[in-house]
Amino acid sequence: MADLSPQELRVLAAVADSGGFSAAGAALGLTQSAVSHSVRGSEAKVGAVLFERGRGGASPTPAGERAVALARRILRMYEVLGAEARGAGRDTAAGVLRIAAFRSAALHLLPPALERLTARHPGIRPEVRVVRELGAGTAGEVAAGRADLAIATLNAGGAGGGATGVSGSAPAGAAAPGRLLTGVLREEAYALVHPAGHPDPRSLPLLDWDENCGSYTRDWWRAQDWIPRATVKAEDDGMVLTMVGRGLGMAILPELSLREATDAVDITGLGPSGPVRHVGYVTAPESASTLAVRALIRELRSEAG
Repeated sequence: MADLSPQELRVLAAVADSGGFSAAGAALGLTQSAVSHSVRGSEAKVGAVLFERGRGGASPTPAGERAVALARRILRMYEVLGAEARGAGRDTAAGVLRIAAFRSAALHLLPPALERLTARHPGIRPEVRVVRELGAGTAGEVAAGRADLAIATLNAGGAGGGATGVSGSAPAGAAAPGRLLTGVLREEAYALVHPAGHPDPRSLPLLDWDENCGSYTRDWWRAQDWIPRATVKAEDDGMVLTMVGRGLGMAILPELSLREATDAVDITGLGPSGPVRHVGYVTAPESASTLAVRALIRELRSEAG
């Protein structure tokens, strides 16, 4: 198979990002016919159809999704090559560092780590995107080549957050399915949260949010006869906490979410048999060796430890 050139990789990524050949051409300064010719050439080299063409535009096939993800990751290595070479002798990192994190991690776990990181490496420019832990979640941003590192809810004992196949029980630096590398940063116990001073919090309705989807948590919930079925769903854990403080129900939340708790709520531990959430980092093998990602992982471990 002939190699794809960097320009061909850029075209594939642009078509996927824009949803069409015309829009991709406008983004790259090319004509629609030039984009179409490039995609056909890439498909011939790869030996697979990469995009479904239609009146509404172009969408990646399963083969195309995989090819585009790898294209983004390869192009990212071209981008960081110069900074890596310049910093190798001095062990200093520079350039844009793309991070995906779920809401409470972006709010509480990342800021102190980034503060130390940028103090030690002033040339690093962090770009943080908050991504909901649904579907592929934050780890999916790494797999798709849109992030260099993700803070994710990792699986515990083969179960857990997004549908990423990332294993949270693996040791730091272990390879996960999908060729992503993970490391556990912290283990968080869940706790019962209820309105302050309520005489019988277990009588309240249960509040929940879509991202609280770990099957290890759900299995524990189903085994507790005192926990009712969730009757109220909120957008995220911060909204759940606010609603509990307003007396609208009780909730079961992990430690990072509880850092926003006020005097309006009381927190009760669930004991040694209660559910535990594993939070860690996810990165791609090629990114794991870069100076910026290695430096951020050190700071995250320091923060968690």
